[in-house]
Amino acid sequence: MSSTDTKPSPMKFADGADGAIPLRLLAKDALEGWLEEQPERVASWVRASGFEAKLGQALVIPGEDGAPEAALAGFGDDKTRARGRFHLAGAAAKLPEGVYALSSDLEGSALEVEALGWLLAGYAFDRYAKASGIKARLVAPEGVDAAKIEAIAKGEALTRDLINTPASDMGPVALEAACVDLAGRFGAEISVIRGEALLEENFPMIHAVGRASVQVPRLIDMSWGDKGPKLTLVGKGVCFDTGGLNLKPGASMGLMKKDMGGAATVMGLAHMIMALGVPVQLRVLIPAVENAVSGDAFRPGDIMASRKGLSVEINNTDAEGRLVLGDALALGAEDGPDLMISMATLTGAARVAVGPDLSPYYSDDTGVVAALEGAAIRVADPVWRMPFWNPYEAMIEPGIADLDNAPKGGFAGSITAALFLRRFAGDKARYTHFDIYGWNPTAKPGRPKGGVGMGARAVLEALPGMLDL
Repeated sequence: MSSTDTKPSPMKFADGADGAIPLRLLAKDALEGWLEEQPERVASWVRASGFEAKLGQALVIPGEDGAPEAALAGFGDDKTRARGRFHLAGAAAKLPEGVYALSSDLEGSALEVEALGWLLAGYAFDRYAKASGIKARLVAPEGVDAAKIEAIAKGEALTRDLINTPASDMGPVALEAACVDLAGRFGAEISVIRGEALLEENFPMIHAVGRASVQVPRLIDMSWGDKGPKLTLVGKGVCFDTGGLNLKPGASMGLMKKDMGGAATVMGLAHMIMALGVPVQLRVLIPAVENAVSGDAFRPGDIMASRKGLSVEINNTDAEGRLVLGDALALGAEDGPDLMISMATLTGAARVAVGPDLSPYYSDDTGVVAALEGAAIRVADPVWRMPFWNPYEAMIEPGIADLDNAPKGGFAGSITAALFLRRFAGDKARYTHFDIYGWNPTAKPGRPKGGVGMGARAVLEALPGMLDL
C-alpha cells in the first residue's frame, strides 16, 4: 500500500467528528423502533428507499438542501451475522466518500472488530496499478482504542503487501530488506546469515533448500524488547516454490508467491506487538529461500543433516517448508523461550480440511489453547485446533533416516507435517504451530481478494493469557 503526505490514509481513523455525517448501525429488529422516533420526512425516505437494515445495506439520508444529513448501515440479524465478519465494512463500501461518525448499540470487542473491519476495507494493493479501497472514512467510535486498532490495521496491511508482491520483487533479498525496514522502525536488532555461512553456522537444511536459487538462502533473526517473557515467532519464508525437482504443475505453481505467507504474517504480528509496546522479549526468525530448480537443487532420496542433529530423508522436494522451519525452530528452542509459535503456508491438506477462512493450529498446551480460542472469537480471527496425534509419529520415521519429509500414502498430511516440526521445537519451549493459507480467494467485507493475515490478531489478543502478562 502506498501513501502520501497530502492525502489521509484510508487505514487510519479520521481526525475529529466536526462535520462528520452521523451514521446509525441498525439491526433488522431495531429498525421500526428507530423509524418511529424520526421525523416523517426521514421515515418516509427510508421506507421509500427500500432500506430494511439487511446485513451490509447502506443508505444516505439527504437533508432539506439535498446534502447528506445522515446515513444508515444495516446490521442484519443473528443468523446472517453468523455467516461472516466485518459486517460494517460491507455497508461502508457502499457509502459515498466522506467522514462518518458511528452510533450503535455495540460495545467492547464487538465494536472494535467492526471499527477494524472498516479500516481494513481501506486497503488496496496499488504497487503495479491504480487501486483503492473504500472512500468513506470513520471517526474512531467512542470506547475504541484508536491507536491499538490502527496498529493492528497497519500490521495487517504489511502482511497483505508482502504476500501480494510477486517473487520478482519479493525474493529472499527483498524479504530481508522488508525485515530490516521493520526492525529500523522500532529499534529492533537484526542479523542475517547468508549463503555458505549457513553451513558454517550449522543450518544445513535452510542452505540445501535455497541453494539452487540465484538469490542465496538466508536466516533472518530479529530481536526486540528486554523485559518480560520470551516470545519467539518463526515464519516460513519460501518466497517462491516451484516444487523443486518434484516440479509443481502450472496450476499449482500460480499462487506460490504466497508461500512466504508465514513470514509475512509473523512480520505483521511483530509490527503489532512492537507498535503497541507489548511487554515481551520478542524474537522473529525467518528462513528466507526460493525453492528453485538448477543443477545444484536438492534431490528426492537425499538424506540431509539438520541443526538439531536429526537426519531427514527427502521423499519429495515440494515438502521444503518444514525443512527450513526445522533448522529455524531448532535455533529458537536453544534460547529457551517461554512460548514459540511457527506460522507457515505448509500443507494443502490443511486447506482441504478447513478451507481458506480458518487458521488450523496445533498445541498441546491447555493454557495456550484456552487463551487462543477465546481471543479468536473476540477479535473475529477464527482458528481451529488440530491434533498432535502421537500414533502418527511412526509415519514420519522412514528407517533409513531419523525423519521423512513427505510420508507416502497421503493421509493426515497436515498432522504429520506438524509432528515433523515438533521434533525440532523440542521440549524446551511451549510450542504452537499454525498451518495457514494466507490468501483470500474471493473478496469479502474488509478482506479483498489476495494476501491476508491469518491467526495474527488472535495471537496478539491471546498473549496476555498465554504468557501471564
